[in-house]
Amino acid sequence: MSGAAAVISRPASKWKTVGLWGGLTLTLDLLTKVLARQYFNPWEPLTVIPGCFNLVLAHNTGAAFSLFAEAGGAAQGWKMAALATVSLLPFIYFYRRAAAGERWLLAGLGLIWGGALGNIHDRLHWGAVVDFLDFYWAGRHWPAFNVADMAICLGAGLMALSLWREKPALNSGEAK
Repeated sequence: MSGAAAVISRPASKWKTVGLWGGLTLTLDLLTKVLARQYFNPWEPLTVIPGCFNLVLAHNTGAAFSLFAEAGGAAQGWKMAALATVSLLPFIYFYRRAAAGERWLLAGLGLIWGGALGNIHDRLHWGAVVDFLDFYWAGRHWPAFNVADMAICLGAGLMALSLWREKPALNSGEAK
C-alpha cells in the first residue's frame, strides 16, 4: 500500500471505531428511553432490587444531576441542547489527535458522542432528558440516569485511562 493510500485509510478506520461505539450507544439509549416512556408513569417506581434499584420515569430539564433545572422557561431544552453540543467540540481535538490504533481512546470518544447525541435528541424532542435508572441505599437516591449517561461516564473513563497510559516521547539527545 502506498503512503498516500495508508493516510487515506486511517480516518476511515478511526471513524469505524467511533461510529460503531457511538451508533450502538445511541441506538440502545433511544430504544431504552422509548420503552421507559411507553411502560412507566412519571415518578412511579418499579422495584427491581429492593433497597437498591428501581426503574422510574423522570424528566431532567437541567444539566447533569439536574443542575440548572429550576431555570426552566420555554427555551430550556434548546439552551441545554446547545450547551451539550458546544461541550462536544473539544472532543474533535482528541479525535484528530488519535491514531487509528488507539482503539480505547476512539471507543471512549464514540461512547461520549453517542451518549451526548441521545441526550441532545431528548432535549430537542421532549424538552428534557428521559432518565429511568434509580439506584439508592438507606433511603438516599443517586440522581436518576439513563444509558447515555452511563456511556458518557464510561467513555470519559476510557479516554482518561488511554491518555494516562500514553507514554511521552523520549528525547534521544537528552543525557541521563
